Amino acid sequence: MADRLRSDDAKADAGRTNMSNSDYDHLLRSNLQRVFNERDPAARATALDELYVAEPTMFEPDAVVHGRAEISRIAGQLLERFGTDFAFMPTGSAVGHHGLAHLAWQAGPKNGPVAVTGADVAEIVDGRIARLWVLLNPAA
Repeated sequence: MADRLRSDDAKADAGRTNMSNSDYDHLLRSNLQRVFNERDPAARATALDELYVAEPTMFEPDAVVHGRAEISRIAGQLLERFGTDFAFMPTGSAVGHHGLAHLAWQAGPKNGPVAVTGADVAEIVDGRIARLWVLLNPAA
């Protein structure tokens, strides 16, 4: 029985262990740029199809969002709310292993002061984001 459980665990981990830190970095940076900085809804939808599993979940401090369309809607609302020159920028490289990755970021107007800092923590399955936690740092 124990051998069978280990075998099942190995199968579950198969889609989570074949990525390097550069793979995690590319995926999470692409998410920032192509989803959360993308103002064109069609381009954002294409990115979501490529970067996320079919039924992803995003956890924000004040909401839980299910599905690609809802994640796109939230990203679009953020960009509309903060203006045309607002952008998210990574502050380092993503790190990860065994299907969990972290990327710190900052956001604010381009060439302006940083308005917010935080991090994305993602569960990665078969090279795509399955669950995303958006963590905001307390205001300084």
